[in-house]
Amino acid sequence: MRASLRVVGIESTAHTFSVSVVSDSRGVLSNAKDVYLPPEGSGIHPIDAATHHASVAARVVSDALQESRVDSGEVDAFAYAMGPGLGPCLRVGAVVARTLALSTGKPLVPVNHAVGHIELGCLLTGAKAPLVLLISGGHTMVVFHASGGWRVLGETLDLTLGQLLDQLGRHVGYASPCGPRIEAAARRSKKFLALPYTVKGNDVSFSGVLTAAKRLLQAGAAFEDVCYSVQETAFAITTEVTERALAFTGSRDLMVVGGVAANRRLATMLRTMAKRHSARVHVVPLAYSGDCGAQIAWTGLLAFRSGVSVPVSESTVRQSWRLDTVPTPWR
Repeated sequence: MRASLRVVGIESTAHTFSVSVVSDSRGVLSNAKDVYLPPEGSGIHPIDAATHHASVAARVVSDALQESRVDSGEVDAFAYAMGPGLGPCLRVGAVVARTLALSTGKPLVPVNHAVGHIELGCLLTGAKAPLVLLISGGHTMVVFHASGGWRVLGETLDLTLGQLLDQLGRHVGYASPCGPRIEAAARRSKKFLALPYTVKGNDVSFSGVLTAAKRLLQAGAAFEDVCYSVQETAFAITTEVTERALAFTGSRDLMVVGGVAANRRLATMLRTMAKRHSARVHVVPLAYSGDCGAQIAWTGLLAFRSGVSVPVSESTVRQSWRLDTVPTPWR
């Protein structure tokens, strides 16, 4: 094994098929991707997304290798998103990773998609042991590392933040992901409409927010006003439980990762809150806030360096795979 490890990571959990090459000495060398875009007003159909992934896989792998200037034979291991995610989409990524591992005789490393968001965030922001707010279409949770793994201090009981924004957008005819359109509409309003505010201990619930928002739209409320109110309510809920976790852990670093981390209003609310606790807020760079191969490649490198790999015969996928069940021997 050479002094500098090189690992290829394959992400295919939902709408994005992405491949990245990373090095433990140089960080992210490439991050190629192609995103499945559903028809307007629709969400992600797993079979259609998987068909898209299969059709672009060869090109995206080639693009990632060319951008990194690394030949497949020079790679030390191939990592893939084992889960959680959409079954058909996960299986495409697993098949591509198996094919590459078999053709080169290199090890195969399974990676938890959520842990990938966190570990890549730590690399890119420089945060060492932060309290983490993971917010995306698949996750909304506050986590902290302890006892050999990432432990959940609070999470959604129903919809994730990403699902809340996507379902609101789809209700008016947008296609997923809808977050950027909701944010843009919210910036055009300052009229707050009361919506349910649900916090249970350190867990949150957004289903009531969505139902009430749809009723407001049906009653004739302006879309911009509803978007503004949904953001203000959902982000205040999220900020409250994050602040409680920050006080509980005594951490002075808060890191925000996942697709919704790109929302500027949420970042502003979190920074205002963190300032009261003399804590720093680290937000993953926009180019890496959404799903990407880099999160799989970097976490795969950390895992492989710690002795983690699986035979091709055991390279399964797991649609449901909680991040708090994943050992982190590299930490």
